[in-house]
Amino acid sequence: MGKGKLAKFAEMKEMSNVFEYPYSVVDNVPFTMKGHWREEYFHNDNPIVLELGCGKGEYTVGLAELFPDINFIGVDIKGARMWTGAKLAQERQLPNVAFLRTSIEIIDRFFSEDEVQEIWLTFSDPQMKNPHKRLTSTFFMDRYRRFLTDGGLIHLKTDSNFLFTYTRYMVEKNSLPLEVCTDDLYHQTPANLIGSPILTIQTYYESMWIERGLNIRYMRYHLPHTGILVEPDVEIPLDEYRSYHRTKRSSLERSK
Repeated sequence: MGKGKLAKFAEMKEMSNVFEYPYSVVDNVPFTMKGHWREEYFHNDNPIVLELGCGKGEYTVGLAELFPDINFIGVDIKGARMWTGAKLAQERQLPNVAFLRTSIEIIDRFFSEDEVQEIWLTFSDPQMKNPHKRLTSTFFMDRYRRFLTDGGLIHLKTDSNFLFTYTRYMVEKNSLPLEVCTDDLYHQTPANLIGSPILTIQTYYESMWIERGLNIRYMRYHLPHTGILVEPDVEIPLDEYRSYHRTKRSSLERSK
């Protein structure tokens, strides 16, 4: 591990807006603030919105600046990236921002029933080989139900046609109420998003993908608590690339 990363990890341990529990599933360390984020950290009764897989946290910070009456928590396992957003939030003195370093697979350990109102999934790994690792899979939807309010919102913003198509099939299969769905957010903007402040936020990689000519896809749907969620049984063409400037690793053309 480089000295830069070590310095960032050391600094994060002293940051009041960062909570680190990367090994809690192993150590079985209880998170005492579960169910008490508002009173113990944010000191208000405002809604809580999570960004899962927040990376450098610039989207979390951007949302917090646009919506000061909403609390935002960025979640990721990679602390060196998260340091950027946590540092920025401190420099801009944003009291409605926090960061949680942990595995998203155990995200339900950190929030109580009905504690969260919305979830953002921004440029998540499509996980084309493993449905259970996709952050829009029913595996994760069941986890989100444990702390998301009944009918709470899920936002998906992605450059991946595979993940976007898979999620659309998942939503249709389970009859989840769909509010917005576009495969070209900036050139075919839905009428109810025109003028929306969320169009003004772009992550570092999002800007690169736009310059490369990739469409940015966006979907917003509700997640009710009722009903058993099932996976869509459909094959989807794989993306031609894995991430920015990288070709896909698999020789397969389609996957479920």
